[in-house]
Amino acid sequence: MIDFSGTVILVTGGSRGIGAATVKALIIAGGDVVLHYGSNRAAAESTAHASGEDHCHLVQADLNEPGAATALWQESCAWKGQVDVLVNNAGVFAPGPVDGPDAEWSENWQRTLQINLIATADLCRQAVNAWRKDDVGREGGSEGVRGVIVNVASRASWRGDGPEYWSYAASKGGMISLMKTIARAYAHDGILCYAVAPGFVETDMAIESFKHDPALRDVVVRDIPMGDIAPPSDVANTICFLASGLAPHATGATIDVNGASYVR
Repeated sequence: MIDFSGTVILVTGGSRGIGAATVKALIIAGGDVVLHYGSNRAAAESTAHASGEDHCHLVQADLNEPGAATALWQESCAWKGQVDVLVNNAGVFAPGPVDGPDAEWSENWQRTLQINLIATADLCRQAVNAWRKDDVGREGGSEGVRGVIVNVASRASWRGDGPEYWSYAASKGGMISLMKTIARAYAHDGILCYAVAPGFVETDMAIESFKHDPALRDVVVRDIPMGDIAPPSDVANTICFLASGLAPHATGATIDVNGASYVR
């Protein structure tokens, strides 16, 4: 049984979808969670209330702003004096048509890379620097686990995405490469790093897309051998296992959660 008692976890983008399911699962397992949200305070409060408010601390940060990720890390550490696990889940999925105006193309790339990749890298940097100074690690590998990072990437990291989502696929591919680099560089310091690569997940964002295009769901499901879209809990449970430190020698791995729609 996974037990996060005494463990502080920062989950970015924790107010809805995969993030909210992850927050709930971590708190059920005994963890204390810093729930980061971008702008929707009501959704964040609702998630905290449903998950266990005594073990949930809300922090707002606009990760599109340079320096916001560093401030988020510092505020997160101030709550309990530490952060033991970092889950980089916050992200944007916005179209950038290749034949659109130059200014819109550039803005889409800059915003997507800033939120999905650069803010993730900033948080990973803060975590690695903090944990390398920490002499007391959780029980784990041969030298103990000092900290765990889980990056929520995407199936698009491997197979690419639609013609309007170059920036999204590139940013998620960058998260995988970032994860591999950290895993290789800092395993000897007791720092573990993993990625989860979901396909389509039953989130508010996906449901909204299906409302605009009712035929899209059938198209998506036909591509999934399991015959349905993954519930957020599938991804959340995978994140919890990786974050537990129970499989330290799996550091550097990416776990696919896509119903066998893309098998590597």
